[in-house]
This record gives sequence, C-alpha cells and structure tokens, in this order.
Amino acid sequence: MSATLARRLLVTGAGGFVGGHVEAACGDGGKLADWTFCAVPSGLDIRDAQAVAEVVAQVRPDAVLHLAAQSFVPRSFEQPQETFDINLGGTLNLLLALRDSSFAGRLVYVSSGDVYGKVPESELPVNEQRQPEPRSPYAVSKIAAEQLCMQWVRTEGLDAVIARPFNHIGPGQDARFVLPALARQIVEVERGERDTIEVGDIDTTRDFTDVRDIVAAYAAMLSGGQTGATYCVASGRERRIRDLLGVMAGLAGVNPDLHQDPSRLRPAEQRRMVGDSALLSAHTGWTPSITLETTLHDILNDVRNHS
Repeated sequence: MSATLARRLLVTGAGGFVGGHVEAACGDGGKLADWTFCAVPSGLDIRDAQAVAEVVAQVRPDAVLHLAAQSFVPRSFEQPQETFDINLGGTLNLLLALRDSSFAGRLVYVSSGDVYGKVPESELPVNEQRQPEPRSPYAVSKIAAEQLCMQWVRTEGLDAVIARPFNHIGPGQDARFVLPALARQIVEVERGERDTIEVGDIDTTRDFTDVRDIVAAYAAMLSGGQTGATYCVASGRERRIRDLLGVMAGLAGVNPDLHQDPSRLRPAEQRRMVGDSALLSAHTGWTPSITLETTLHDILNDVRNHS
C-alpha cells in the first residue's frame, strides 16, 4: 500500500520490547505493512496528559496499539503507585486525548495473562471465561485499565478490544526477564566467562509465544475481532523453563552447572500455566507460526550481538 493510503497506527510504548517488533512488522512484507508506524516519542511520559493529547492531535491516528506500561511484576510490588500512574492513569490520558481528537478507529489495549493470578492446575488451560484473580499490583492495574477501556466502549462508543497476552519472548527482551537472563548466562558460559548458571525456580511451566507471533495477533485484532471483546493470546503449549534452558544450552554446545538463587524466586508463584487462544483464532484466524527452537536461537544470537 502506498504511503499516501496507508493508515496511521499510533503505538504507545513503541520503544519497548514489543514496540520494536511492531515497527518491523509495519515494513514491507510485514503483518502490519498496510499501516504507517507512528510512535509516541520515546521521551514522552504517558502520565503527562497534555503531552499525550498533543501527540494524538498531531498524528490523528486511524488506530491505536496501547503498549505503554510498567510491566515488570517485581517492580510493581516495590513501586505500586508508579505502576498505577503509568498503567491506569496513562490509559486514561490516552482515552481522553482520543476523545478530544474525535478518534473513530480501533484501540487495541494490551493487558496481560498475568491478570488471572494463581489458577488451579485442574482448571488449565486458561481462557477468557475465567474470572481474573490478580496477585500483584501490576495485574490489578491492568484489570483496572481494561475496565476503563470497556467503560468507554459502553458509554463513549469507543471501538476497543482487549488483548491478554501470556509470556512472550524473543530477541530484544529486557534481561530482567527469565529467558534472556538465562540466555545471557549461557553465552557467558560459551565464552568461558562462567561455569555455573544462577537460576530461580525453573521447574515451573509457562506458555511462551514468540513476540513476532504476538505482534501478528495484534495485527489481526486491529482489523478483526469484535468490539468490546477480550482475547487471550497464547501458544496453547505448556513449557517447563528447565527444558527451555536445556534447549538453549544445547544450541550453544555447553553443559553448565545450575545453582538456585533464592533472590530470583518470585512471590505468589504459579507452578503451571498455559493459555487458550481458541477464541482469537476463531474470530481472526490467528495462530502462532514460529517454532520455539527458532525463537531460542534468535534470543541467543541477540545476546551474543549485544554483549
């Protein structure tokens, strides 16, 4: 599609992990190639209502992908006020700005599968019918922002959908998160810089999806799905972190010793988790397509190239 016809996609939090992959997807041949990528400036604070309003008025977007968030769960326990100011207050600032600019497009609000909290193993996989039971300030802030968006659907006529992605991984993710943290240590073993890898509880399971597949899901939600709907975004496959560590070690050709570090254990830990994205697939046709081995290979290469 020509630049003159391409629709303008405003992306908040564009400088984050997912945002870079959204920008790449807006390029030729990408899942968002029909959209012009319009990033909220990297220095803009989503908590600054006037600044948000100015950006929205300038861009006049045809759709919005709202990624901006304080998304590190441990930090939300340390800084709950900041987490709410960004995740809930920032969302309100965006909604007000969109209303003031007579926005008539679709908003995809990116929440999190973390909102479901501690789910009994007998009730897995998780889908949209399950009642959220958040167990962190981060998860509570996401539920609150979801409800704010839905209130605007009901009372302001906003065309919005909610995405609840489960764990997403891939090149460019912050090393505070589990797989890039492990990948960095594996690369250090590969280089002869260490013999032992420090781990948390790696016998938990999670539902990991490549970030590029997650972006493809957001692309599907921008053009499909039902207004006011909530969609789980997940691979539907349960993976043990220890097994993924083993795959990465195998890809790197190393066999390190493991040491469990108590400081890496997270409160309110869910032993097992897997999601069900059947509703999203039914409404939009989205399914993940990138193999786990490809994802882990790309994570290792990204760490090698940036350390």
